[in-house]
Amino acid sequence: MFKHLFKLIWNKKKQNFLLMTEMLVSFMVLFAVFTLMVYYYDNYKKPMGFKYQDVWVINISNAYQTKNTDSLDLYYETLRKIIKALPQVQELSFVSGNTPFSQQINEGGLTYKGKHIEHLNNFTGEDSYKDALQVEVLEGRWFNKQDAVSKYRSVVIDADLKEATFGKGQAVGKLLGNDDDKNKMKVVGVIQTIKRNGDYVKPGPGIYYRADTGSFRWLNKILVRVSPGADAAFEGRLYKTMANYMKNSNIEIEHLTNKLKDTNYFAVIPMIILSIVSCFLIINVALGLFGVLWYNINKRKGEIGLRRAIGATGNSVSSQLVMESMILATLSLIIGSFFAIQFPLLNVFNLQAHIYIIGMLLSIIFVYLLVLVCSLYPGRQAAAIYPAVALHEE
Repeated sequence: MFKHLFKLIWNKKKQNFLLMTEMLVSFMVLFAVFTLMVYYYDNYKKPMGFKYQDVWVINISNAYQTKNTDSLDLYYETLRKIIKALPQVQELSFVSGNTPFSQQINEGGLTYKGKHIEHLNNFTGEDSYKDALQVEVLEGRWFNKQDAVSKYRSVVIDADLKEATFGKGQAVGKLLGNDDDKNKMKVVGVIQTIKRNGDYVKPGPGIYYRADTGSFRWLNKILVRVSPGADAAFEGRLYKTMANYMKNSNIEIEHLTNKLKDTNYFAVIPMIILSIVSCFLIINVALGLFGVLWYNINKRKGEIGLRRAIGATGNSVSSQLVMESMILATLSLIIGSFFAIQFPLLNVFNLQAHIYIIGMLLSIIFVYLLVLVCSLYPGRQAAAIYPAVALHEE
């Protein structure tokens, strides 16, 4: 039977080639869409790593500057006490500009035992950073005052950086840096990776440095954890309090919940665009397949009538047309899968292999279902052809 089906397909190879090309293009677009969806879902199901609810970000520009470090520290310590004295402020921390869900980045590199880690996110925060964001500590501890006098510079790394450098082994107490590096850093803790780029985008490895007395010269943001239910009236009071103290500074207050919504919105735009394109292609393929099968039925009424006359059942005729369509889809999917499998093999876009494989399998299933649905009705129409009517028309 398959030999006969392949012969029928080959006899109409020009017509079938166009249909197979449409299926192939649709498969590649669906592969991109499903891969992106799997990537987003894989990131979405991972823990956030901190509690962003009730956390505000205070942006400061044109802040107080002086060459005297003691005066600078006194100025910002006074500001800290003024903010913490407000009744609805639970904790605050001066931090670097690359706060969660912000567009600002600070990337660098790190070498450990000859292994170079690229696109490493560098963060700076105070001892209160952990409580301000309620970060989840997996190993060791967060910074404290004893880190100011330690022999090596203390750092805290996240779970992604630990996996990239130490794998499954212990990280706390290890020294980061190459063998000939004199400025090595000691890992004092490991935290859950913070999804700083939103729910759907992989954050990448991160390393955290402890803010020292000279950091106030460039730390221009404050993370403030407020009590649940803090309203606009309190936000206005906080702004007025800071404006009265920092008279020449520009102050802006943002909420992490709102920043997360904006970050997620911009992350899903590529998927929305790809989904729209794929919908048009799917409709085009469905109409093309449906039209080709309908045309074949009208052109092959004599063949179908003869098969029915010599004893073929309606179900067998219908199955023949459906099988022809499924074989065409299989040939297209074999070619498409060859190109799709190159993505995990070549590590394109640095995504995990299972994301590509799941995306490819979902695309294959979708194409098969599409072809099956589009071929069932024409197959039923072919099965309903009466032998006498078909032969009489011929």
